[in-house]
Formats: sequence, structure tokens, C-alpha cells
Amino acid sequence: MTEGCLFCRMVAGEIAPDVVYEDAEVLAFRDVNPKAPTHILVIPKAHVATLNDLTEEHAPLVGRLFLVAKRVAEERGFAGPGYRVVVNCNRQAGQSVFHLHLHVLAGRLMGWPPG
Repeated sequence: MTEGCLFCRMVAGEIAPDVVYEDAEVLAFRDVNPKAPTHILVIPKAHVATLNDLTEEHAPLVGRLFLVAKRVAEERGFAGPGYRVVVNCNRQAGQSVFHLHLHVLAGRLMGWPPG
């Protein structure tokens, strides 16, 4: 746990997110400021600040994050119609919580290019 990290506090049980999935390595919960009708965040329980902080050792964990995103989409019925998975890296890209996380967005038509 990294002191002051919002998502680490959720993993530690200090803050109760609206959990949709949890296992030993990953936590998925509804975003409190959704950008789509369905907006779920998928985070590793281990603190990794940004995509830039990943190492080769994190490869299985990164795969696990994407498999959880897929599972969430399937269980909630939006895998077929489609969904978007977004990872922001650092402030200029829109990262506001410095704990690696996937945004799983669904329930509306997604435009291209994004942002």
C-alpha cells in the first residue's frame, strides 16, 4: 500500500467502493464519476503508479487486468455490443489517480478519435 493513494485505501478496506469483481490480485468497481452509462475501473491490488512503472515481472498481472475487464463485460452483457478499455498514463493523458487502472466503458456509442 502506498500512503495517500486512493485506490490503495480501497484495497485496504479503508474506503468502500461499489465492487463488481474481486480476487486475490484485482479489484473492479464502479467509477464515482462515470463517463458512460457503464464505467468500471479495474485495478491491481499491488500499487503500480503508472503504465510507465510496469516491468517484465508485471506481465502476468497486466494480462489478468484485461481478463477481468473481459469478464466484467461478459457478466454485465455488454461484451457483444461492445465496450472500450482505456488506460491513461500521467497527467497530460488525464490520469488523476496514480495507481494503474483500466477504465471499462460501455452503454453508449463511442466516438473516434477519442478525447
